[in-house]
Amino acid sequence: MATKRNEYRPETVSHPGLTLAEKLKELGMGNKEFSVRVNKPEKTITAITKGDSSITAEMAVKFEDVLKIPASFWLSRQRRYDEYKARVKRNKDIQNAVEWAKGFPYAEMANLGWVEKTRRVEEKVLALFDFFGISDHKAWTSYYFEQELKVSFRISLAHTNEAMAISAWLRQGEKKAKEITTIPFNPQLLKNSLNEIKTIMANHPENFFERLQEVCFKAGVIVLYTPCLPKAPVHGSTRWLGDTPLIQLSARYKTNDKFWFTFFHEIGHILLHGKKYISIENVNYSDQDLDKEKEADEFAIKWTFSEDEEREVINSDSLSSDDILNYAKKFNTHPALIIGRFHKKELVHYSVGREFIESIDLEKSNGIKTYV
Repeated sequence: MATKRNEYRPETVSHPGLTLAEKLKELGMGNKEFSVRVNKPEKTITAITKGDSSITAEMAVKFEDVLKIPASFWLSRQRRYDEYKARVKRNKDIQNAVEWAKGFPYAEMANLGWVEKTRRVEEKVLALFDFFGISDHKAWTSYYFEQELKVSFRISLAHTNEAMAISAWLRQGEKKAKEITTIPFNPQLLKNSLNEIKTIMANHPENFFERLQEVCFKAGVIVLYTPCLPKAPVHGSTRWLGDTPLIQLSARYKTNDKFWFTFFHEIGHILLHGKKYISIENVNYSDQDLDKEKEADEFAIKWTFSEDEEREVINSDSLSSDDILNYAKKFNTHPALIIGRFHKKELVHYSVGREFIESIDLEKSNGIKTYV
C-alpha cells in the first residue's frame, strides 16, 4: 500500500547562470573575456548566463580558478535548479494524469487496501503511480496498451472494456505473487497432483483453498485470490511471472461449481499452452485465442465432470438427490459440479439441486502463504 505523500509545491529556484551574469557584471568582465579565461566557447558562456545551458563539473572548476568562487557553489546551485525543473515537470505529469486516474475504481481499491485512502485527486494519481510501479500515466499506456515489454505482458488491453479496472486487478495479483519465494515449476508433478486436487474438490473441506494452494505450490505454481473490482468481471487469469505460473482467481460468483471449473480451466492453460499465452477469463481482449480457450474448457470438463460421466447420468433411469450424491461419489467429484453442468445446459431447472451448490468466501484466504 502506498504511503501518503505531501503534494510538492516548488519554490522558485533561479538558474546558476543568472548568478554568473551578475558576478561578471560586478567584475566588469564580458562574456567574451570570460570565455577566453576559462577556455570555453563564448556561445557556451552566453547560453549559461541566459539560463539555457547547464554548468558542468569541468566548468565549475574552471570558474573557481577565475572567479575564486568554489566549484561546489556552482554545482550545488546547478543541482538545486535541475531538481526544481524536474519537480515542476513532475507536477505537470501529475496534473496531466488526473483524467487518467478518474478511470480507476479508486474507492474500491482503497477499501481493499491496495492504495491509500484519499479524496485529493493529486494524491490518487501518486498512489496509482506507486501501485503500478510507473512514473507517469503514459508508462501505463506503454505497458498495458502498447506492449512495450512483451516479455512481461504479452497482450494489449487497448480494446478491452474497463481496461483500467482489469489492469488494477491483474497488477494486485502480480504484486502479491512477487512476495512469495517459489520453487521451480515442475509440470510432471502438477500433472501427478491433479487427482489429489480433484479429491479436494470432491470433499470440499473448509480449508479447501489453503490445501489447493499448498498442492500447487509444491509443483511450483502460485494460486492467489484477488477480490473482484467493479467493472472488472474477471473470473480468473493465468500468466507467467518469469518461469513461475500464476493462477489468479476472483471467485466472482462465490459458488464452488464455478470456482472449480475456473480453476481447472486455468490449470489447462498452464499444462497445454505454456508461457506465451495469457488467459483472462470472461474478458474479451485482442490476443484471446478461442481455440486455446476451448481446449482449456475441455480440460476443465474432463477433470470436474467429464462428458462420458455426464452421459451416464443423463441416461440413468432416475435423477433423485440420492442419485446425484452417488454419482458424485462414483466419479470423485462434487455434486455441485453435476448440477452446475445441468443448469448451464438447461437440462434441469435452475431451482433444482441448488442445495448441492456451496457458497464460498475466500476473503480469509487473501493473505500470502508459503510452503516448504
